[in-house]
Amino acid sequence: MILLLAGAAAGFLSSVAGLASLVSYPVLLALGLPPVSANVTNTAALIFTGLGSSMASLKELRHVKKILWRVTIYALIGGVIGSILLTLAPAKTFERVVPFLVFGAGILMLWSQFRHTAPQKKANGHPTRTAFFKNLAILLVGVYIGYFGASAGMILLSILIVTIDAGFAEINAIKNFAALLTNLLSLVIYAFTTKVYWWMVIPLGVGMFIGGYLGPVMIRHVPIKPLRVVISFAAFGLAGYLFYTAYF
Repeated sequence: MILLLAGAAAGFLSSVAGLASLVSYPVLLALGLPPVSANVTNTAALIFTGLGSSMASLKELRHVKKILWRVTIYALIGGVIGSILLTLAPAKTFERVVPFLVFGAGILMLWSQFRHTAPQKKANGHPTRTAFFKNLAILLVGVYIGYFGASAGMILLSILIVTIDAGFAEINAIKNFAALLTNLLSLVIYAFTTKVYWWMVIPLGVGMFIGGYLGPVMIRHVPIKPLRVVISFAAFGLAGYLFYTAYF
């Protein structure tokens, strides 16, 4: 029951903000899983969030097919690299960097919310160098998803908001779909290299599917600007928690 309820809350937060780790990762740690196993078990369950949110976002995904596959391909390449890195280096390395990444994602989200220049004005004629750095940023998030993954959705969402000219619902749908395939690919590698607590994945995944399906449905009916602000400050809170667990 704990995993089912935690999964529903985490799935909802993941599908609307990429903040599943605010709930599921701490719960898995509290239930006695070591950090690496908690991370890969969480990744396995997050696949159900991606399934639910993608099913609920088919309307949005039809409008952004070209951008969707570009983002997904770069994220997948990064996911393979990150999954391989996890087999070679301890996750503790990234665990100490995560709080700063999450805090930076919150800052990026707030900046995108309050900046005065409309994204549409910048969308025409991006130089090749700018496109390169955008794709590189997406690829690096993919590496992060494959290597550690906690709060990766939040970081990816923040990057997409400032690099893609689309509505929040469409950007969120892209984030959910890219994260789904990257998590799925990473899990295939994890299954052969790391211990996954499959019996925990089932109840956690069922909850995440339910929460993941409800998230995109709710996004269509809530004001976006206040939601971005709430997501940003939730990221600051998560960054503080992760900083405490990593350094104390």
